[in-house]
Parts: sequence; structure tokens; C-alpha cells
Amino acid sequence: MGTTCENILIPPYGGKLINLLAPVEECEELRARAGGLTRLQLTPRTLCDLELLATGGFSPLGRFMGRRDYERVLGEMRLADGTVFPVPVTLNIAPDAGVRLDREIALTDEQNNLLALMRVEEIFERSCEEERSVCGTTDPRHPLVAEMNTWGGLCASGHLRVLALPQHQDFKSLRLTPSGVRGRLEALGRAHVVAFQTRNPLHRAHEELTARAARSVDGTLLLHPAVGLTKPGDIDHFTRVRSYRILAERYYDPRRTVLALLPLAMRMAGPREALWHAVIRRNYGANHLIVGRDHASPGFDSHGRPFYETTAAQELVARHESETGVRALPFGEMVYLADEDRYEERGRVPAGARAVALSGTEVREDYLRRGQPLPGWFTRPEVAAVLARAHPPLHLQGFCLWFTGLSGAGKSTTAEIVAIRLLERGRRATLLDGDVVRTHLSKGLGFSKEDRDTNVRRISFVASEIVRHGGAVICAAVSPYRATRNECRAMVGAENFIEIFVDTPLEVCEARDAKGMYRQAREGKIKNFTGVDDPYEPPLSPEIRLETIACSAEENADIVLNHLVLQGFMLPASDDTVSGNDVTPIR
Repeated sequence: MGTTCENILIPPYGGKLINLLAPVEECEELRARAGGLTRLQLTPRTLCDLELLATGGFSPLGRFMGRRDYERVLGEMRLADGTVFPVPVTLNIAPDAGVRLDREIALTDEQNNLLALMRVEEIFERSCEEERSVCGTTDPRHPLVAEMNTWGGLCASGHLRVLALPQHQDFKSLRLTPSGVRGRLEALGRAHVVAFQTRNPLHRAHEELTARAARSVDGTLLLHPAVGLTKPGDIDHFTRVRSYRILAERYYDPRRTVLALLPLAMRMAGPREALWHAVIRRNYGANHLIVGRDHASPGFDSHGRPFYETTAAQELVARHESETGVRALPFGEMVYLADEDRYEERGRVPAGARAVALSGTEVREDYLRRGQPLPGWFTRPEVAAVLARAHPPLHLQGFCLWFTGLSGAGKSTTAEIVAIRLLERGRRATLLDGDVVRTHLSKGLGFSKEDRDTNVRRISFVASEIVRHGGAVICAAVSPYRATRNECRAMVGAENFIEIFVDTPLEVCEARDAKGMYRQAREGKIKNFTGVDDPYEPPLSPEIRLETIACSAEENADIVLNHLVLQGFMLPASDDTVSGNDVTPIR
């Protein structure tokens, strides 16, 4: 099903916008039919994908991918018919989900609200290793690689009838479908449209860059921030959109600018994602895309290296320009010429001119995290005020200390001392001990890999909520698998996650054996015990490594606290103020 868009804008990718919304007159009958169907609750990521499928954002794709599309996208960045499409869009299911071939299922949101019916025409196995190739890495520090471990092992595909789009109560006037955005762009009367993809606040350099890009093609600027899933730890979209609205209303030319929100669940897949963004923006009416350096990258891998080459995204979009119809505008870094009060591309700065710039790291570390106001040449005062309210200094932000190591390594002992020291310093903290959590949150779980991962994920979910609300959380859990620990890092947010490896040799842990667990494991009374008949995967690059043979638990606690001070999560002792906060252990 599709609708033809005949206007001055570039036509949608594939010639028409896909529309999967069922006619109103059919919805009552479909809802009645859904009552007796297997219900599948969609994840936040899949909800975003369903919305863009239904409204044509992923045109010409009109369903979750079947096997032929999926396999060719993984290997060649093309759909089965040869159309360039670089990222898989799949409905992942577990083998025990109750989904059967040639039967309808009901798709719901997390509150069980009915959204769509799908007749299952294909069920096939995910190709996990090849799917990771979309990210260009198997490094579990990549947030999507880590997240993939939670996905079901199968994919389902079939004809979709969408009864309702996912509900959004925020910024309703900006949540426009592709056809809605096209209507606003059409009204401005320019054939050329430059889209700007962003998941970060906009500063004055971005203003200058985007305005120049639109002027360079005598076009309209489409400010199109992603407000689905972005990189864990990014500034929340409520804060970002407030700043975007200020700029659109007060500083951009309304005759050349459209602000709309994109409900995209980003993959942070670098070059492939940039090409995908070009395809998506064409469906919204854009024929140009500003592609930044290191576009859609999650940052650095486990070895501290960038995941992607700086210009790889720009080059990939440019190579496929003739097929996608979207031209990459690869603007370089903008710097401020202090003596001339203007911005210029770094490569065009006149000889001898005094050029200044701030990196994203400097903005976070030197200004926001220290509670220092951003300079006026860098950002608009209204935007600076929004960011200051939403991004308190680092010593007022939440953080997670994740102690990992073998059973008996000394994690809990050190974690408890750290918690008490934080109390002394006036910092509220919550202690989540793995054994205690098993008694309460995870009662009934065994020690299979799946159950262990479930226990760790539950701890990390609670930890992420505490951190999000500005609290300090101390987690002490064996958490033996690297991939799952990196899921925790991604869930909490990498910048506020501190992995602490309590590096105690197995023979020392076994000699301690205060709970008698190793003895029972050696006797075969406990199966799948870490270090005996199940592996422990030590961290490759933890923020802190503690040794318990040469150092006491008290000395190790001091190492952790000193790290917090050095990183800015705590003020030096002389600057502390006692606030009466207390430590809340989960008992």
C-alpha cells in the first residue's frame, strides 16, 4: 500500500511512501480479531521501527525484513531486489514466544496497548556474527553489539496491518510523519532540502554550519533530531528538543527552516548508519544530508581507539549518491575567529587569525561537569541555561561502581567500605550486592548462563535508574561474562560507569571459601560454578583494577575514592559538605 507524492521535492525512496495504517472502518474488526491472538510485546527499539515502517520512513521497506532481504542487507547493504538499504530492520523473537507460521499475532507496546496485527509468513534464525558486521566490530563496548545479546534468536516477518502508532505525549506539534514534513517543506517552496541529523544539543558552530549548508544549495534546512534510542548516556531528548525549539524560533530563518522530530532507534553503526540516514531523510523530502566527521559513532572501543575512521561515513554516503539521490554535504569543523566575531571552517582560517573551538569533551569536562557557564561565543545563552539545568556538575551527577571478580575475591567487603566512606563524605549511595539481589529481585533463578545474565541485567536496570536520578550506586556481583557487563555499561551510560576488577587469583578465592561454595562445586553438588566448571572473563580495560593480596580492603576502598575525586564525581575532602545523605543497602 502506498501514496504517491507529486510535488517539487525529491520523490520518496522507491517512488512512493509506504503506508501501513489500516483504514478506520477496518480497525474495529481487526481489534476484535486481536482478542484471541498471541500477543507480542515490542521493545522500545522495535516500537520505533514499527512507527517508521508504518508511516513510510523506511520506504520502500513495508514490513520487518524477511530472510532474503535480511541476508542481502547484511552482506551487500541491499534489499533482495538490489535497492541500497544498509541496516537490517527485523522483528526479533525468542523460540518460546508462541509465534507460529501462517498465523496472525498481535503486536503491542510495553503497556500492552494493541498497535498492529501481523500474519507470520517467515520465521528464520538470526545470523548473529554477520549482524554484528553492520556495526563493523564485534567489540562488546559497542552499545548495539552489547544489546544484541538480549535479542531473541529468531526473526519473524509478514504482512502488517497497523491500527495505531506508538503514543507520544511530548512535543506533539513536532512529531510529524514523512508526509507531514513533506507538506511543510513544500509550503516553503524550495526544491532543495538539507537535512541535519543530530542527537546532541546545537551550539553556534552548528548554527553556522547548517545555515551555510542550506544557503549553499539555495534550499530549506530540515532540523531533524533523532528522539528514539540514541547512544546510552546521551542528553535526554526532552532537554535537547527544548534547546532546538529555542534556536528554531529565535535564531533560524523561519522561511528556510523546518524543525521535526525523528522517532529513530539509532544503531550507532557509523558509515552504514550515515547511509541509512540519507535514505530515511529522502523519504522526509531531503535531497542533501549534512554528514559530520565520525557520523553516528559511539566513540571508542575496548582499546581506546575510535570505532570508525573519521571520514568513512562521508565517503560511503558520497559513493552511493547516484542511487539514493541524496548528496552528502561533508562540512568540516567550524572554529570561532575571535578577532572577527565569526565562524569559519578550520581549513579556511586566514593565516595568523586567532581561532578557538571547544570539543564535546571540553564542553562536558571543563564546563558542564564543573558547573561553569559556557562562553557566549560558543552557545546561545538560552541554550546554555537549558543545558545547565539538565546537566549538573559532575560531583552532583549519579555514577555506578561495578565490582566484578570471582566469588570470594573481596568484592562485597570493599564495596561496603566504599559505601560507608561515601556516607562519611555526604554522598547518598545504594549498595546492590549480587547475593542479596538474588534473594529478593532474582529469587528462583539458577546458575545457568541465561539465569546469571538475567540477574546481572536486573541489577544494571536498577543501577541505571538510580544513576539517572543522580544517585551513586555500588554493585558487587561476579558478573562473569564480558558481553553482559558491557550491556550494563551501555544501560547505565559509559561516562558514568566505572568497572572495578577485583583481581584475586582463583586459588586464593578457593582457599578463602567462606561460604563453602567452591568445595561443593568441586564435589559436583553445584553445577556451572564460575572458576570451576564455568569460565570467568576478566575485563579487558577496567577503569580500576584492585589486588587483594598486596592491599587490604581499606586500602582498595581508598583507591576507589581517589579515582572518584580525580574523575570529578566527588569533590576533594576539604570541599565536601555533609548533607545527611545515607547509604541504602539492599538487604
